[in-house]
Amino acid sequence: MSAMNSFQSYWQRVKVAFQYVMPQLYMTRIAGYFAQKEWGIFTHLVIKLFAKKYKIDMQEAAQPKFDDYASFNAFFTRELKENARPIVEGDEKLCFPADGRISECGNIEQNLLIQAKGHYFTLEDLLAGNETLAKTFENGVFVTTYLSPRDYHRVHMPCDATLRQMTYVPGALFSVNPFLAEQVPNLFARNERLICVFDTKFGTMVQILVGATITASIKTVWAGVINSPRHQSVFNWFYDSEQNVSLKKGQEMGAFQLGSTVINLFVQDSVILAPSLSVTQPVKMGELLGSLK
Repeated sequence: MSAMNSFQSYWQRVKVAFQYVMPQLYMTRIAGYFAQKEWGIFTHLVIKLFAKKYKIDMQEAAQPKFDDYASFNAFFTRELKENARPIVEGDEKLCFPADGRISECGNIEQNLLIQAKGHYFTLEDLLAGNETLAKTFENGVFVTTYLSPRDYHRVHMPCDATLRQMTYVPGALFSVNPFLAEQVPNLFARNERLICVFDTKFGTMVQILVGATITASIKTVWAGVINSPRHQSVFNWFYDSEQNVSLKKGQEMGAFQLGSTVINLFVQDSVILAPSLSVTQPVKMGELLGSLK
């Protein structure tokens, strides 16, 4: 092994080890504290430098000027211009819920989902031990979408749906970037997450918002911020016809304040994923995810 390869291997091990020993929650709280501060020119400078580093296209934003944003959080959860993300047409077609890259997608093998090459996790672990719900998705299909810092961070609906249940699951706050997904076993089933169960014409669908390091909050349009303060136990909310939380395809359902991942689960024999989908493929919210089988 060359000296360069040896150094890279060593540095990768250091980065993984740091994820285990760093104070994840305190770093996240600190990041959240500063991200919500309104410091005028200084805030605008930070936003400008961030946008330049990650090559963010501000012309897509409803407010394209840096000084339109009073805080970093406001910038990070920015709205897009109307029609900036065309929604695939057709009642029998699903759209991607978020901008990002496909981390993994495909069939659920009995109860196993692939996280990255060589790493799998179970439906039961991902769904916080809910065996009944896990059974629902055995041999179904899934798509995991990773949202990098440069991406639009609002999350939308892949199809018309009615909310049935929401579950907050406390957990770790590992980074969820592709490198760590290949290194940290059971990553998505270990991290903090919000599990949203919907009734759709495609059958039961789950959309999971996975937290990560410096993800200050996860919020939904029907309940606001879910994880502030962060709880130490699993919380469930159930919704019926009186509450009637029904959302249309392409409608916003939630947002991340800094980072993360969305996982969609579909029941067996309900959905055919678009044949063009592949791992690491960049995607935009509204593009074709799949269709009714």
